[in-house]
Amino acid sequence: MRAAIALFFTVMAVPAHAIDIQEVTSPGGIKAWLVEDHSIPFVSLSLDFKGGASLDDPKKRGAINLMTATLEEGAGKRNATEFAQAVEALGVNFSFDVGDDSLNVSMRSLTENRDEAADLLAQALSQPRFDESAVERVRAQVQAIIKSEATDPQSIAAKEMARQAWGDHPYASSTNGTAESVAKLTRKDLVAAKNRVLARDRVVVGVAGDISAEELGPLLDKILGGLPEKGTAPLPEEARLQLTGGVTVIDWDSPQTIVSFAGPGLPIDDPDYFAAYVANHILGGGGFSSRMMDEIREKRGLTYGIGTGLATGIYGQTWQGGMAGSNDTVSQAIDLIRQEWDRMAEEGVTQKELTDAKTYLTGEYPLRFDGNGKIASILAGMQLIGLPADYPNTRNEQVEAVTADDVQRVAKRLLHSDELRFVLVGRPEGIEGDAQEDARAAEDQPKDKP
Repeated sequence: MRAAIALFFTVMAVPAHAIDIQEVTSPGGIKAWLVEDHSIPFVSLSLDFKGGASLDDPKKRGAINLMTATLEEGAGKRNATEFAQAVEALGVNFSFDVGDDSLNVSMRSLTENRDEAADLLAQALSQPRFDESAVERVRAQVQAIIKSEATDPQSIAAKEMARQAWGDHPYASSTNGTAESVAKLTRKDLVAAKNRVLARDRVVVGVAGDISAEELGPLLDKILGGLPEKGTAPLPEEARLQLTGGVTVIDWDSPQTIVSFAGPGLPIDDPDYFAAYVANHILGGGGFSSRMMDEIREKRGLTYGIGTGLATGIYGQTWQGGMAGSNDTVSQAIDLIRQEWDRMAEEGVTQKELTDAKTYLTGEYPLRFDGNGKIASILAGMQLIGLPADYPNTRNEQVEAVTADDVQRVAKRLLHSDELRFVLVGRPEGIEGDAQEDARAAEDQPKDKP
């Protein structure tokens, strides 16, 4: 229905062999990155439309999400059932997903059916029907998700952290919208939402598989040629991080407390990004090998798991993490999180920690180039965030170049425990939150908590 914002951006790993990326321009001027692979008769295509749900009309929050989920519910002359039957007959796979930074559309098809698949996709993008029955069915699904999230402590913590972090930026509110906003959306609103985001001026394209550059050009024009040249909404502005250090407690009747914490991050094009990426692996992103897991779980048994990561949204970034712990011990865990946050800045990392982290990060493949679908998605994602075409072949060199001094420098720059905001959902013992924040955070919480 919607792509959740990735809490932790995963840097793409270099494949076992060099990736040959071709830059293709269609006769109609649409640009794409292509990796040819004629070993199997499949082609995969990934489209990312910049801005995603952040392009919602502020008064119509959730419209782009509902619109996206309804794109394949009938298009052109086919209603929802007929469209689904046509897709099934071709053996093609479509997916439509939206997050805060982009609206993603993907297609995977047998080579022999790719032209017919492209026709169907073009209709879904340019001629969606938004029939009442289909819209109401999808609306009910969205409302069910919203209702479920309202009673899920992890969702509550994430939403409150986003609200405090991003103020009046779209990042601060849910892509799904609210129960009230979604209930009011009309077909006219969905058409307007489509025109805000689905346009040729904001699309990036990745393609991989059994297709040549010469064949790809006309296919791109077929799929995207029916879209308007420009979207009706400007791309989002940069988000200004508004987090302040402290603790927000949202009362929730549960034997354990959900803990979300965050501080300033950095964009992927920052010169210190790879140093921060390695630092994060050592601090809390490396699973059982990380410092936080060792100190908080292994040595003291205060949680089943804790993790940290770099949330590198296009328009705003944080360095954040999360865990869950018993109400009577969560205060001790929070003290340890703060200690580890500062220790990396004060002491840096050992040579063994650095070597182990770099060995893991260059040896494992967080995003494996082991299928055309993954490759197409990576190619589109690289363009979306502004990475160069040679990135897959140079990424490991940048990881290897990180030194212990680099790690400590970026830690001193970003890791300050007094800047960490904690959002706690539960009944933590011995912790008093910021009263003003607590009152505001609790305003919209359901009264009939389980």
